[in-house]
Parts: sequence; C-alpha cells; structure tokens
Amino acid sequence: MIISISGASGSGKSTVAEKLAKKLKWPHYYIGQIRRELAKEHGMTLAEYNKFGESDPSTDVEVDEYQKKLGRKKDNFIIQGRTSWHFIPHSLKIYLDVDKKIAARRIFKELKGRHSRNEDKNLKTVADVLKSQQTRIRSDKKRYKKYYQIDVYNKKNYDFVLNTTSLNKRQVFAKIYGFVKSRLSIDPASPRYRSRGFLPAGRQARGEKKCYSR
Repeated sequence: MIISISGASGSGKSTVAEKLAKKLKWPHYYIGQIRRELAKEHGMTLAEYNKFGESDPSTDVEVDEYQKKLGRKKDNFIIQGRTSWHFIPHSLKIYLDVDKKIAARRIFKELKGRHSRNEDKNLKTVADVLKSQQTRIRSDKKRYKKYYQIDVYNKKNYDFVLNTTSLNKRQVFAKIYGFVKSRLSIDPASPRYRSRGFLPAGRQARGEKKCYSR
C-alpha cells in the first residue's frame, strides 16, 4: 500500500507522515521539502518559487514526474505532497484540514523555533503568515488548474478527511493510524504489510463517514 498525505499548511501533515512512517517502518517522501530545496537552489523562497511556477511549469513537473516514478516502481511507503494523490491514484488518500488562523499561528510558532521552512520573506507576525498562506493557496490553485486541471483542495479527491483544528498531535495521529490500520492486514508469514484494499476517492461504503473533526 502507498499512503499519500495532503492538506492545508499548518494542519500537521509532516508530523503525521513522520509518525506513520515510523510506526509502519516504511519510507517517507516529502515533496514539499524537495520544492523548498529547489527554491533555495534558485535563490528563492517557496513563495517566490510558487509565483515563478505560475508561468514556468518545470517547477512542478520535475517533482511530479518523480512522484509518478515512485508510484510505479515502489510500494509500502508514505508520501506527503499536495499532488501526490493525483500522480499516485492507487494510493490511500488522506487530507488534513485546519482553520486558517490556527494554521497561521502554528506556522509562525514553527518559524520562530527553527526557521527552516524557507517559506516567505518578512513573516514577522501571525497576520503576515496568514496573508502569505492565502497567497500560496491562490498560487497552488492557479498552477494545478493550469497544468493538471485539478483542485488539490477539493476534499472529494480523498478517502479520509480530518480537521485538526481542535485536536492535539496525539489525537490526530490516533485517528489517522486507526483509519490506516483498518485498511491493512498483516501477513503472519511476512513482516511486510499487505493492502486489504480500499474504495477509490469519492466512493464510500454504506454508513462510512469520510470527514472527521473530533
């Protein structure tokens, strides 16, 4: 099984992806970090790189081709990226959502702590972060609509949606892992996990809830 994790900035995607990879003992690929590093190589912040990408598709195509290859050649891994669900359509698709103001506070706190996100310039207040994130969403929607005709923020694309606004990290992981575990079965003859199978995004079993908040 391949698990793709997407969602809003500040929703806790990285924490969940890392913990899930550690729990399952699977590799973890983080597309956002690759994009941040590419931006840095070009002497840009991620915000500037996204803006540049609105007229130059190579900024997205390069990492998206990488995702396609991973999906074709490997199995049993976690991939974190906004377009991962699209380029690995057979993955189990998870989306984390969060209130925009809460997200801005979380991101601002992280920026003050380690400054490693290469996010944007002049993020001196929570309001600055909120404004920057709103610009990022508009850029994402513009690029992905232009190049792939998709909306990565449309929750109908995903198998499981969780709103993390009022949840702590432990609660978020418990819900995500509970869902993933329900889709896995363990082969007693092998240390590797086997997929039990799951419905494509947009389809649900009778009585199954798709969106969760608490």
